[in-house]
Amino acid sequence: MWLYLAALLGLYYLRRWYRERQTVDNLQDKYVLITGCDSGFGNLLARQLDVRGLRVLAACLTEKGAEQLRKATSERLQTVILDVTSTDSIAAATAWVKTQVGDRGLWGLVNNAGISIPAAPNEWLTKADFVKVLDVNLIGLIEVTLSVLPLVKQARGRIVSMSSVMGRLSVFGGGYCPSKYGVEAFSDSLRLEMLPFGVKVCMIEPGYFRTTITNPQLIAENITRKWEQLPEETKASYGENYFQTYIKATYDLPKSCSSNLSLVTDCMEHGLTAHHPRTRYSAGWDAKLVFIPLSYLPTALADFVLLWSYPRPAN
Repeated sequence: MWLYLAALLGLYYLRRWYRERQTVDNLQDKYVLITGCDSGFGNLLARQLDVRGLRVLAACLTEKGAEQLRKATSERLQTVILDVTSTDSIAAATAWVKTQVGDRGLWGLVNNAGISIPAAPNEWLTKADFVKVLDVNLIGLIEVTLSVLPLVKQARGRIVSMSSVMGRLSVFGGGYCPSKYGVEAFSDSLRLEMLPFGVKVCMIEPGYFRTTITNPQLIAENITRKWEQLPEETKASYGENYFQTYIKATYDLPKSCSSNLSLVTDCMEHGLTAHHPRTRYSAGWDAKLVFIPLSYLPTALADFVLLWSYPRPAN
């Protein structure tokens, strides 16, 4: 019996391997819009797809980021300035994309732009702190998607959105985790709606990677600022040791972060170029072996594991 089960499992993975190796045709004629290309995953993906021959439309927040990217890529790659929190900026970028793609439509949209701070224990934050992150990671992502969706439908293309393992398991305070839960929900509903139109929607769920949004210095400065602004009674309930332990964990963050960003961009590229893309891609061994398995455990068991490394309050 076990032999038959092993054989069936082997056949399943062999079939999946074969299907996932099939790529779409005429990649050199396909346009892909990527947000957040100044640095990190977006920058690397833009250069990676440019090498593959795709027509990359790289959206950067700053002119400096756009200029540096143009210098590092071929003449096929075009850049546009885009602030995903600005409706006017999104409208202008969408109009520009229309002029670039013409009647071909937009084959791919990669929602990559994102921020992680302000991040701190929830009680240390304000509504504005949450809104700042949600505006970029979720509301901006939704508005960009809705704005270019007709162009993606025209090409019967792909939408690849940056989620996170923190969209499955919320382990720290601030707007980042809620925003990624929202990305999961939005992408899932959109995926179902777009299936009859031939549009495929994918989510990338990375673990910890060394990028600008995991910069320990910036995160520590943000946490320290929030701590200093707390009322004395709130500080007393947590205690100085809680704060110092939290800061130490922040500076220890790079030890658990992978520097191999291509593990993520390879997933993005597969979502755009594979004939049969996955709905979800997990990137990084911490995602595959720790966070995603934890997300399936009973809550009490997952809490026990996660609280093991949490600082202890004074009261």
